[in-house]
Amino acid sequence: MQTYEQALLDAKAFVEKHDDFLVVSHVQPDGDAVSSTVAVGWLLSCLGKKFTLVNEGPIPKRMNYLTLSDQIINQLSDGGQREYQNIICVDCADFKRVGMVKEWMAESANILNIDHHPTNDGFGTVNVIKADAAATAEVLYDWINCFDIEWTTAAAEAIYTGLLTDTGGFRYSSTSPKVMEISSRLLELGVNGPELAETLLEEVTLAQVKVLALALSTLELTADGKIAYVHVTPEHMVISGAENEDLEGIVNFTRNIQGVEVGIFFKVINDNAVKASMRSAGKVDVAAIAQHFDGGGHIKAAGCRLEGSLGEVIEKVVQRVKEFL
Repeated sequence: MQTYEQALLDAKAFVEKHDDFLVVSHVQPDGDAVSSTVAVGWLLSCLGKKFTLVNEGPIPKRMNYLTLSDQIINQLSDGGQREYQNIICVDCADFKRVGMVKEWMAESANILNIDHHPTNDGFGTVNVIKADAAATAEVLYDWINCFDIEWTTAAAEAIYTGLLTDTGGFRYSSTSPKVMEISSRLLELGVNGPELAETLLEEVTLAQVKVLALALSTLELTADGKIAYVHVTPEHMVISGAENEDLEGIVNFTRNIQGVEVGIFFKVINDNAVKASMRSAGKVDVAAIAQHFDGGGHIKAAGCRLEGSLGEVIEKVVQRVKEFL
């Protein structure tokens, strides 16, 4: 089996050999996805490589402080037809997570797959997957250090953002000694940790508060209080004025209830599609549940998209979770 160190070197050789890269993260990108995208962009610029940063849709507004974030193309609104031979996918648990950006990839594309999800199936030509890493940003930190490049505050800020958001402000069990060592180094490089924590973890929009109130009004508990779930409909989005980024964190309110083993947030996409986000208190492997529905993620945090009405999807997912209790 290939070692992590060798995988990093293979990834280094990949970018040294090729040029004109398309860099993409998963749909509805979170902090780790956006920060990983711009971190790779920064690395490629240091190497003198040509690159395009893209996501299927818009990035969260709160990520606009990141250098190069303004260069991430919203593919769905771009309307152009492009074809790239060399692809770098970051923070994508599987290839489907790139969404419609796949239309910009050549059939015979070379793909560098950098990720930290244990459910990643190694879809790349070259794969760097470290399932025990707290974030893809942690993997990128190791990878960037394989190059003879001097760190900048902007690059450090990107990596710190990924670590901060994917560890829940350094509160989750993934917060390893290595994560704290890396974060300490990034702070030495000029990152303003308290300011980023305020921006990313504390500040909320009015729409965020309104949609949270609507979601919590749908709260249901089952399995003797071990499963809690809420939902948001398109109507809720209109009433609150919320955007997709305003939904981040809602699922945590279900998991944090005393006695709850699994919290679930159902987001109605349309009349026949619902996204389920799951969080586990630790005893239940929600990644395995998500994989059953063709999704993926981590043991404590995973998600999937199912066809069917809201009622049908809730019944399927809740029943599956009960089987894991």
